[in-house]
Formats: sequence, C-alpha cells, structure tokens
Amino acid sequence: MKSMTGYGEASQNVSGAKVTVQIRSLNHRHLDLQLRVPREYLSFEEMIRKAVREKIARGRIDLFINRYGTKPQGKKLEINDGLVGQYIASLKQLKRKYRLAGELGLSSLTQVPELFHIREVEADHVGERDAVLKALGSALTKLERSREREGRQLRVDMESQISHVKQVAHELESWAEAVVGAQKDATVQAQNGAIRERDPNETASPVGKGDINEEIVRLKAHVAELAKVTREHEPVGKKIDFMLQEVNRELNTISSKVPNLPVIQLVLRGKERVEKIREQTQNIE
Repeated sequence: MKSMTGYGEASQNVSGAKVTVQIRSLNHRHLDLQLRVPREYLSFEEMIRKAVREKIARGRIDLFINRYGTKPQGKKLEINDGLVGQYIASLKQLKRKYRLAGELGLSSLTQVPELFHIREVEADHVGERDAVLKALGSALTKLERSREREGRQLRVDMESQISHVKQVAHELESWAEAVVGAQKDATVQAQNGAIRERDPNETASPVGKGDINEEIVRLKAHVAELAKVTREHEPVGKKIDFMLQEVNRELNTISSKVPNLPVIQLVLRGKERVEKIREQTQNIE
C-alpha cells in the first residue's frame, strides 16, 4: 500500500550539460501528470510520460526537468557564398566601367559584415535522451520509496481503525444472538397463549424488526477482507473505498432491523471508525 504523496529528485551529467529531474506527487482521484521540460526535450516528451505512467497509477504528478550547460556553447562562422559572389562580380564590373586602379583582395571582403554570420552550435539534445530517462528513473525510484514509507504509516493507523470495527462486529454478533433468543422466547409464549400487553414502563427486550445474523456474517467478511487488502502492494485506494461502502451498508441495515439503543450506539461507533478509514483512503494510491 502506497501513499499518493511523495518526492524524488535525481541528476545526470552528459557532455556539456547537467540534467536534473524533480518529481512530486499529491492526492488526486485519477492520474494527472503535469510536465514541465525544456523545449529541447519536447521530441521525446511522450517517452517521459510513458515512464511515469508505468510507475504511478493515481495522483497529481508535478514533474520538472531542467538542463544546465556546463561549458560554453560552440560557435560557427558561416559565409554567405551567394552574396560574396555578387559582391566580387559587382566590384569587378565597377573597376572595368570606371577604369579604377587597385587590386581586389580579402581586405575588401572583410570590410563587409553582411558576408559573414556567426551562429551558436546547438547541442545534440536528442543524444541527451538517455541521460534524461536515466535521471527520471532514479527520481521515480526515490518517489516510490517516499510513497511506500508514508503508506506504511497510513497502514498502521488504518489497521488500528479496522480492529475497532472488528470489535464492533463482535459485540453486534452477541446482540444478534440475544435477538434470536428473544424471538424464540416470544414464539414459545405465543404458542402457549402467554402473550400479554406490554407495560409502557417495562424495559425493552432486544427483539427488533428481524434477524441480523446474515448482516453480521457479511460485515465480518467485509472487515476481514479490508484488513487483507491493506497488505497488498498494488494500488488499493479505490478498492478500499468500495469496501467501506459495503461495511456502511451492513451497519445501516443492522440499525434499521434492530433499532435498540445499544445496537444503534454500536453502529455509530463502527461508522465513526469507517469514516476515519475513509479519510485515510483519500491519500492512498
């Protein structure tokens, strides 16, 4: 069982750059991945998303990838060959037309900045893909460990609440036996013609609207399964939430079939614990 909240961070050095990955997870009903990466890495963004989906099934995920240059970026001199040709041809034409003296050389060309262009050489960002994915894998591993640690703490508290619900089910079972016994006595009295009108001041018997043994059996089964699910390693949040609905349904049925004060008090105790478990479930994957 894992929590939905956690944090992981990792870095990788690659030629000329350092890649840092930071990832945090928060509560959310579904998987909501918010990805922030440098534009240079957009070409393999889907690979990054796939790697996250393979590890995480539920929660809001904020993923930040940053790239830091570790050496000056290279530069390259480019010559505008077409413009150079036009410039030389034009100078030769001027020389012939106006009978100008002097020789045409490199010094003449270097005086025209438009003939040359200096640009920065972009790094091979596609080649950095492996470093990004490796850093992401390490960050995800740390995130999972963080979520598992918090998940263990949540499980301890949840198991404590489940044990209280088990105790409620045990006490309700005792009342179920009392209800059945009282119903048998009432049946015997009816058969013997000994039924009399009840005194308004007489203490109420545990007889309610019906037998609750079936509800008790189902309640105990749901609680036992609930305790078992908390030990599973796969995502269990939605499964626990569904099982809590079943537990609540049985408790409501019991209180409606046997509306005696002690039974109602037990049901309320059980529902209070169920609600505490439900609150914890909101943070479970």
